[in-house]
Formats: sequence, C-alpha cells, structure tokens
Amino acid sequence: MRDYEEVTAFLGEWGRFQRLVFFLLSASIVPNGFNGLSIVFLAGTPEHRCAVPRGANLSSEWRNASIPLELRGGRAEPSRCRRYRLAALANFSALGLRPGFDVELESLEQEPCLDGWEYSRDIYHSTIVTQVRGGGGREGKSCLSERLSSSLSPQWNLVCDNDWKGPLSTSLFFVGVLLGSFVSGQLSDKFGRKSVLFATLAMQTGFSFIQVFSTSWEMFSVFFLLVGMGQISNYVAAFVLGTEILGKSIRVLFCTLGVCIFYAFGYMLLPLFAYFIRDWRMLLLALTLPGLLCIPLWWVIPESPRWLISQGRFQEAEDIIRKAAKTNGITAPDVIFDPSELQDTNSQKQQTYTILDLMRTRNILTITIMSVVIWMIISVGYFGLSLDTPNLHGDVYLNCFLSAVIEVPAYIISWLLLRNLPRRYSMAAALFLGGCVLLFIQLVPSHLRTLSIMLVMLGKFGITSAFSTVYVYTAELYPTVVRNMGVGASSMASRLGSILSPYFVYLGAYDRFLPYILMGSLTVLSGILTLFLPESYGMPLPDTIEQMLLVKGLEYRPASSSTRASKEEEENPEIFKSTAF
Repeated sequence: MRDYEEVTAFLGEWGRFQRLVFFLLSASIVPNGFNGLSIVFLAGTPEHRCAVPRGANLSSEWRNASIPLELRGGRAEPSRCRRYRLAALANFSALGLRPGFDVELESLEQEPCLDGWEYSRDIYHSTIVTQVRGGGGREGKSCLSERLSSSLSPQWNLVCDNDWKGPLSTSLFFVGVLLGSFVSGQLSDKFGRKSVLFATLAMQTGFSFIQVFSTSWEMFSVFFLLVGMGQISNYVAAFVLGTEILGKSIRVLFCTLGVCIFYAFGYMLLPLFAYFIRDWRMLLLALTLPGLLCIPLWWVIPESPRWLISQGRFQEAEDIIRKAAKTNGITAPDVIFDPSELQDTNSQKQQTYTILDLMRTRNILTITIMSVVIWMIISVGYFGLSLDTPNLHGDVYLNCFLSAVIEVPAYIISWLLLRNLPRRYSMAAALFLGGCVLLFIQLVPSHLRTLSIMLVMLGKFGITSAFSTVYVYTAELYPTVVRNMGVGASSMASRLGSILSPYFVYLGAYDRFLPYILMGSLTVLSGILTLFLPESYGMPLPDTIEQMLLVKGLEYRPASSSTRASKEEEENPEIFKSTAF
C-alpha cells in the first residue's frame, strides 16, 4: 500500500505549481495582518478635554481656566473628564473677578463633561472614540468620510465613563477569533479547504465593509466579532490547504516563514494606510478593499487532493495532480490514484480518544497545564505589545511600523532555532529576553525615549520568536493519538490571552509602566515553566501517551510493559525515525 507522498513524488518538491500555491496562499494571509490589528488606529484615543459651549457667557480668561489640572505622567495636565461648574464661573465672570487672583480655583466645585468633549486632531481626524459628525475637518476639506459621519450617527465619545468600550471592542474581535477556531476545522473537514477559505475571506471582507456604515458602537462591535470569526477561519483553511498540497520539505518552510512573513507584511501595511488616511471610516474602507483582490485566486488555487481522496473523489484529485504535473512540465503516469492502493488507514477501527485523555496521567496533565499557561501568557504579551504601540513615545505610525518590521527577523530566527537547537532552551531564552527587557523599561530615564522604544521592540522580538516556536514545540510533545486535541487546547488558551490583552493595555491609563511590569513578569514566569518541559529536539514523535517524554522533576513509575518499552525507545532513539512537524 502506497501513501499520498509516494504516489505524488513524481511532481517534485519545488516546481512552478508548488511555488504558485506557496505564494498565493501566503498572499491570502496579508489582509489578516492589517485587519486583525486595525483597531490600533480605528479606536485610537486622542488628547481630549471637556467642551465649553460658546453660549456659556465666559470671558476668555475664565474659559481658559475652566478645566482643572491633574497629575498625569508626573506632570500637571488639563483634566480629560472634569471641568469647573460653568454656572459658578459665569457668575464670577459677570462680576469681573479674575481666576487665581480673586478666586482660588482649587476651591471650586467640579462637574463632568456635560457638553461633550473637544478632541485634538494632531494625530487622528476621526476614530470610533470621537466619531465626529463632520464640519470640523481641515480647512477647505469636504470629503465622503465627513458626509458619512454626519449622516450615520452622532459622536460616540468612548472616553471617561465610557472608556471601557474601546478595549471591549478589541476583546470582542478576539472572541470572534475564539469562536472561529471552534468551527473552522470542522467546516474545513466537511466542505473542503478551498470552499471554506474563500467563504471566510468573503465573510471577513463583507462584514468589514458593513462596519464602515456602523451607526453605533454596538453595531461596530458586533460586526467586528464576525470579522474575527472570518479572519481566523480563512487563516486556518489556508494553513491546512498549504500543508496538504506542498511536499514535506517545503511544508515546514510554508508553516514557519511563508504564512508568518506575509502576515507581518500585512501588519506593515497597516500604519502606512493609517498615516495617509486619518478618518476611521475611510481607513476601514481602504483596509477592506484589498480583500477583493483574492477573488481571482478562486480559479488558480486548487482544492486539497488529500481531502478529495478522503471523500472518495479520486477523479477530481487526479485531475488536480495532472494539471500540476503539466504546470511543472512533467509527464504524469497513466494511473495516479488507484483506490485499491490508496487506503485511508484512519478508516480502520481504532481506539477513540477524548479531551479527558489530556489528563489521563500526571505527566500529560502537567504538560497540558504548563502548555495552556505558556500559550496564554505569550498571547497576552504579543497582542498587548502590538496594541500598545500608540501609547509609546514618538510617532504612533512609526512605532506601529517598527512593531511589524521586528516580526520578520523574529520569525527567521525562530525558524533557524527550530532547525538547529533544542526547543526548550531556545524558547526559554526568547521568553527571558522578552520578559526581562519589558521589566527594565521602568528603569529607563524619561528623557531617553528612544531607548524605551528600542526595549519595547526587543521585547516584541523575543515574544514573537517564542510565539512562532511554541506551535512546533507543543505538537512534538503530544502523542499522535491526542496531538490535535493538545495543540487545540493550547490554542484556545492563546485566544483567551488575546481577549485579555486589551485590558493589560488599558491599565496603562492608571500607570504607564504597569502593563510592562505585568507582561514582563508573566513572560519571565513562562520562560521558567518552559525549562521544566521535556526536550523534543532530535527525538521521535510519540505515538501513544505512554511514549511521551517526561516533565523534568516529575516522579514517574511505569505501570505496564508498554511504558517500559516506551522508555527503551527514548534511550535508543536512533532506531526510530524522527519526523519533522
């Protein structure tokens, strides 16, 4: 009986067909890079203060003194959410009294921003936080964005008592990612990789387009959740489709560099779009339209022959392989797929495993708990640092671009580490690097702003490298019988971490260094936990739970002969074939 790899070996590994599939599937990931983190600019919060209406009967002197000062970042700044009671100020103004001379401002009663807010337009023209009505743009400017804003909804004002809504919008996007993770694999198995890929690309693009016309924050957030569901689903579908079509040697390159580098490229485009388009509706529209470029790919990207064979559709699978052979300039054999030879070994009756098997023994339970914690912390660090770029010193667009660029060397380094060095020490080193530099930021003098930004980017480099490595490492730790469930459980923990990450950034409103202290401490903790995981580099992939490598420091007594046999395999790995994930 021959397997699929052997049957299609005549195609070669890196022909024109494989290169086409590699780059087109990787290119379909580009919109994920800017859609996922677009909230950085869509929900940017500009400097703001209470609005003082023109009919308040205040002299210019009292109008300038109407906003109390508060300490923020060690400096006295105008309050963002309070003002002195205007009725009292109007009386003082009418009597000719002067603020600070005739009247002590500190003794005056304060009130919330009853007439709304005034927003700085130095950075953003409009975001979902301000949601301007129009009419206040740059001089002489009358554009579609202002007409949309004025006709669709009033100001949303997601500040002060409503400032929790901005982070919640981001969390809802990641809730959508979590929900999409549950269903994407099942849909892909049932309807095919290609169908789900393009259906979810359409879902992501369509709901993102509807978001442009949101009439309320609630409407925007609901559709953002649906965009998150579409985004992760097309990502997973493209990932699986590529791994099933490409050969073994190119598959690893596609999973580590192809998908990740193109995602980072999309992330780099985000600040470039945002720099030239300062209105959130027009920015969202500009980020949505590139999704339409994926439509022609329907006629170029094939369905997975492996999936077609699993469905018994041998002729369709053979047609795809013959077309691939023609593209590569290779003559295909007369018969490619013989149903009598290509048997699905999974169709044989096998023992059924459930999520409870991840807790069957102390060893696998410990690995599961440690993996869940490590994945969640890495996700909090990665998305926390990505979402925090507008709060760094300097230009917000440049900082976001640097945050995207630093991912490219991080992915390359992680790929090299996976090829040449032990997993445990490589990932622990990346986590220690990321965590320690984040903890060191609070010690940097305030005037050395460039150094602070460099440390943040170095922290992002370390955490991104660990994020790329942990996928392969986790898959190598779990046995074949529960590998998909083990990686899936860890991935779900990662989604929970991404849901929590906006609130780590939100804590920066109370203490600028608090997010870095928390993320840095947790990242160092995850690095320590990694050192207790077993080393999988150069070891055969375990097939059964008894063959799993042991957690460092965990007492373990073999309970059966199968367990003793597995230990002999660990002591003599040279007799077993090591496979790459």
